[in-house]
Amino acid sequence: MTHPATPPTRVTLTRRSILCGAALLGVLAGCGFRHNEAKADSGEPPKGSFEVSHSDSEWRRILTSAQYDVLRKAGTERPFTSPLNDEHRTGIFSCAGCALDLFSSSTKFNSGTGWPSFWQPLANAVIERPDNSFFMSRTEVLCRRCGGHLGHVFNDGPKPTGLRYCMNGVALTFRTT
Repeated sequence: MTHPATPPTRVTLTRRSILCGAALLGVLAGCGFRHNEAKADSGEPPKGSFEVSHSDSEWRRILTSAQYDVLRKAGTERPFTSPLNDEHRTGIFSCAGCALDLFSSSTKFNSGTGWPSFWQPLANAVIERPDNSFFMSRTEVLCRRCGGHLGHVFNDGPKPTGLRYCMNGVALTFRTT
């Protein structure tokens, strides 16, 4: 006696199964995102890695809450909120965390993005590292002396470098020269 061949099972995609699957993927992606974010932002940099180093509680005392969020937690200020975006005098932009000179006003330009933008930092002022947060690949810009997060650099700036150092104004101070 022979048995009839079992027909292959058919997977039916319903709207419910698609929505549940999308929700599950969202949760898993969110968990992975938070995990990567925690790895990339483990708080303060390791002690001894930067010339200026403070404990988390010391940074909280030294900086305003907005500066702390950006410099120590890699936050981003809202666009068009920094007075430094409209700063056009001759001078130097420095790190709000350690006062290291970072950018000359001669390299500042209006990018239209809402954040102070420069086409080049001062020599030995910043360090750059890959940043894959928010499901994008970018290059993060940090203060070389204290490791504070300043913003990101992009390849859509003006000549001569073609770079746009898009900085959080709250992470900077300005003085005229």
